[in-house]
Amino acid sequence: MAAAAAAAADGAEESGMEAEAQQLPVGCGGGGGSPAAGRSPEGEERREPLQASVSNGGDAESGRELVELKVIWNKNKYDVKFCLDSTGAELKQKIHSLTGLPPAMQKVMFKGLLPEEKTLREIKVTNGAKIMVVGSTINDVLAVNTPKEAAQQEVKAEENKKEPLCRQKQHRKVLDKGKPDDVMPSVKGVQERLPTVPLSGMYNKSGGKVRLTFKLEQDQLWIGTKERTEKLPMGSIKNVVSEPIEGHEDYHMMAFQLGPTEASYYWVYWVPTQYVDAIKDTVLGKWQYF
Repeated sequence: MAAAAAAAADGAEESGMEAEAQQLPVGCGGGGGSPAAGRSPEGEERREPLQASVSNGGDAESGRELVELKVIWNKNKYDVKFCLDSTGAELKQKIHSLTGLPPAMQKVMFKGLLPEEKTLREIKVTNGAKIMVVGSTINDVLAVNTPKEAAQQEVKAEENKKEPLCRQKQHRKVLDKGKPDDVMPSVKGVQERLPTVPLSGMYNKSGGKVRLTFKLEQDQLWIGTKERTEKLPMGSIKNVVSEPIEGHEDYHMMAFQLGPTEASYYWVYWVPTQYVDAIKDTVLGKWQYF
């Protein structure tokens, strides 16, 4: 009798639970559930917050393409991921954060001097590209810059007193030979980056053929003739002067000052005008003009 009574009680309890379950509200998924799962205590429908997607790179999520670079400065190497659509000026800021070198004191090179206004995509930087950085501390720059500025002022003062360089006897004997047969083409009114090949088809003060090779990774200028090649650290060059050749203004005569006086000038004739500024920037560094 007791067992029958217990069974009857259990049956009644299950019937009650089924009836109660039929009266519960339906949840967001369409199935039954508790009030907490389907609705808030106030009776409003509750939605679970969306899970944010996780990105390792961050930039890929916003559609920006990254490129892997190897930045080399003062025998130190840095592996950097940088936005391909960022400019050279923005890359200089990144290098500043890595090395402590102020952007104005950086000479950044990728197939020549890195243009600040163009993006890495525009100058065709690819994954694994090497970015060479040359720069010194402020104290070192001031120590080197002071005598260079004095030399530049002396040169300008002397130039104002003298007749144009191309009319002077020592230069006329070279210029009167005319253009070399293999002189490189010139483009007047345009400034271009240094080409990836040596600058050739020029004369030196002896009238012999000369070529200029800019070894950016070694920070050297190689001056090559038929007899020999001189390898000059760019930091040892005190100044670079140039002047258009009269009657051929699309070409310049240019001198690299290797010592304290004009006697140390190494003259090169028939330099295409579009490369003059790039040569000065590469040898002296853009910070020389600030």
